[in-house]
Amino acid sequence: MNVLNTLLLQSPAGGNNWSGMLMILAMVVIFYFFMIRPQSKKQKEIKKQREALKAGDRVVTAGGIHGRIREVKENTFLIEVAPNVTVKFDRNSVYPAATEEEARK
Repeated sequence: MNVLNTLLLQSPAGGNNWSGMLMILAMVVIFYFFMIRPQSKKQKEIKKQREALKAGDRVVTAGGIHGRIREVKENTFLIEVAPNVTVKFDRNSVYPAATEEEARK
């Protein structure tokens, strides 16, 4: 630990900034692999799930409304939230219900 602190806190001698540049590059790489990449993978997975939704599937909206898809249009879903009550939702605000138990609640 003490050696690591010594190496990290030393200023480069003679104007050599390579160690500082390497630290910044390492932080950018770590940030990419732990923050950006997992988020983009998750967004792709959600998009794939939305494209696979069809009439009859149970869904949850971004606002927390549970229902069943009645009709699929290009950018919207018609979702039945109660008997004879159908609401139109944008495709981007609808998520597949995780389980049948969750959808029934």
